Amino acid sequence: MYFSILKTITFSGLVAMVAGHAGHEHEPVFGQMPIVSGPSDIPVNFDRPVLDKDVYMPSFAGISTFAHLPYLQCFEEGIVEDYDIAVIGAPYDIGVTFRTGARFGPSAIREGSKRIKGFNYEIKVNPFKSWAKLVDCGDIPFEPFDAEHAMGQIEAHAKYVLQRPPKPDQQVATPPRLVTLGGDHTILLPVLRAMHAAYKKPITVIHFDSHLDTWAPEIYNVKAKQSRFNHGNPLYHAAKEGLTTNGTSMHVGIRSSLYDEEDIQRDEALGFRMVKANDIFTMGVEGMVERIKEVIGPKEDTLLYLSIDIDVIDPSMAPATGTPESGGLLTRELKYILRGLNGYDIVGMDVVEVAPAYDTQAQLTSFLAADLIYEIMSMMVKRGE
Repeated sequence: MYFSILKTITFSGLVAMVAGHAGHEHEPVFGQMPIVSGPSDIPVNFDRPVLDKDVYMPSFAGISTFAHLPYLQCFEEGIVEDYDIAVIGAPYDIGVTFRTGARFGPSAIREGSKRIKGFNYEIKVNPFKSWAKLVDCGDIPFEPFDAEHAMGQIEAHAKYVLQRPPKPDQQVATPPRLVTLGGDHTILLPVLRAMHAAYKKPITVIHFDSHLDTWAPEIYNVKAKQSRFNHGNPLYHAAKEGLTTNGTSMHVGIRSSLYDEEDIQRDEALGFRMVKANDIFTMGVEGMVERIKEVIGPKEDTLLYLSIDIDVIDPSMAPATGTPESGGLLTRELKYILRGLNGYDIVGMDVVEVAPAYDTQAQLTSFLAADLIYEIMSMMVKRGE
């Protein structure tokens, strides 16, 4: 009987509410969203005040694109708009072997980039006020349950962004520079596949990391198809597929333990050379830069891709990562090494393995990741002047 009375009261109440709204078609009825008036409903004599617009936007304000770049829907078919440097996010962390969370890396890096706006004194350029059009394309949509399918989606979207119409003075279009926000390091493989398709040749890769990332699945007893691709072996597959240059691609900052003593020989057989983190004690920072230049070759002949795993930095300065290794480079040292590549044709880059759940409240790792991208963006723009 209680439920019968409640039902009667509820129904009666609804009838009364609807009746009470008769003649007020723009007011919300219970269970409906408010109806927004269209332009035809604005009174003719509507007098809106004129805002005193300031051209300055505080760094902490605004929607989080990378460094306040304009957002462009690069993945939408039919949108043909030119750009010189495109930022894309790949929030993929299906391939992580230890601590997950890098899927939140792109949003954290964008948030950490809010204060980046101006002139790079070391590179002598302001990348945001130059010949180059920079855009943020947002994040690649992909299915987060099937690793191989997701990698195919990342590859397809990266290829799409790398295509653009020729400029008026060009017969053949040159691909824009690509900046990818990871995600775990597995994303390097589909991005390099896209780069190879765009440039029709292998790319020289400098891989900044504490780990080799050339694990061989057949040696480490990885049998499941889904497990063949993970953040420990993108460069193994890339080398096998002919995406990287043999003998001029390299690792910088390596310091982790190995599975066995043959790891280095297998890595060298894939065409990689190495500068270890501990080499800084014997070479010094300047010596490390010179060794890198010696390996990758002259500026005129090199298409260069920089892949930065944030764990190349010591975890005391970059704690927010999935597989931290003690004894890494300092932020100041890595920035110096990167600036030593000024003048090279850097066609693409990524920063990966930023897992913000492990960061400090001061967002140290996110700020660092954004700063490293700013340095490389500056060099991309400087090269094109």
